[in-house]
Amino acid sequence: MKHINAAMADSRHQISRTEFPMQASTAAKCVATLLLGMLLVTPGHAIGQSLREGPAQRRIAAASHAMPLPADMRVERDIAYGPDPAQRLDVYLPPHAEHAPVIFMVHGGAWMFGDKDSSGVVSNKVAHWLPAGYIVMSTNYRLSPSANPVEQADDVARALAFAQSHANRWGADPARFVLIGHSAGAHLVSLLSADPAIATHQGARPWLGTVSLDSAAYNVVLLMQSHHLGLYDRVFHADQDLWREASPTLRVSRASIPMLLVCSSRRSNSCPQADAFAAKAIALGSRATVLPVDKTHMEINQQLGTPGSYTDAVDSFLHTIGLK
Repeated sequence: MKHINAAMADSRHQISRTEFPMQASTAAKCVATLLLGMLLVTPGHAIGQSLREGPAQRRIAAASHAMPLPADMRVERDIAYGPDPAQRLDVYLPPHAEHAPVIFMVHGGAWMFGDKDSSGVVSNKVAHWLPAGYIVMSTNYRLSPSANPVEQADDVARALAFAQSHANRWGADPARFVLIGHSAGAHLVSLLSADPAIATHQGARPWLGTVSLDSAAYNVVLLMQSHHLGLYDRVFHADQDLWREASPTLRVSRASIPMLLVCSSRRSNSCPQADAFAAKAIALGSRATVLPVDKTHMEINQQLGTPGSYTDAVDSFLHTIGLK
């Protein structure tokens, strides 16, 4: 295990010195800018409500539903894993799947908005991993203010348990799941990985590993006690018990799930929090590797699956946990 950690650490240093060129389209940048503007100036409830029910969400969903799939691939949409309308997941399937590994994707959106079938969440991941024989699953969860982040983690765990228990339906292997989350979704999968009891309480089985894409909320207590964006107040409020309960760095207490923590070197608070979490996890006997990349927060999500060193590094992590 130590030699694997060392190899991954060497990979981290090599990759951190590599400059990844910007590949996002002008249109994608405009959408990202628009959403960021909404996030910074709109009350949290209005953001969540407008994107859950308004025309913006319908346009995003329609665009992603029209996303071309690789040849011979198919998708099953809006499968219920719980009674709430938000508790739904999509399953993207390669042909003739049998004991297939699963990429289990959790979208971001500041815990207040976002959707499982957004093109930036799934398109490049589906294009990359389905032809390699993986199944890709993408889940929704209840959004704030309907559910706080700890309750959202419960939703993700419930979705995972459902997917594992119905794995034979899709030709998936319930023992070969990998969790990937971006932004708020990265926080949620990190929370489950820091304390897998959250997942087992919902009936989930152990999974092989976790890839966290640019969370800056590993230690919510530290975050809330420092200068921070107002969006965090809308989600975590002044509830210090919630801050502690929602902090992966504070919840990790024993060796657990292998993790790759991708962080944007362009954000001042992303890599330091990832480094602190990884240091504690490693001290407890876990395998945790930090991968700094010279990409924006949005690019880290959108460009995963596109050819290049970044996707290669994530694939290398998957290989170290037994996937090909």
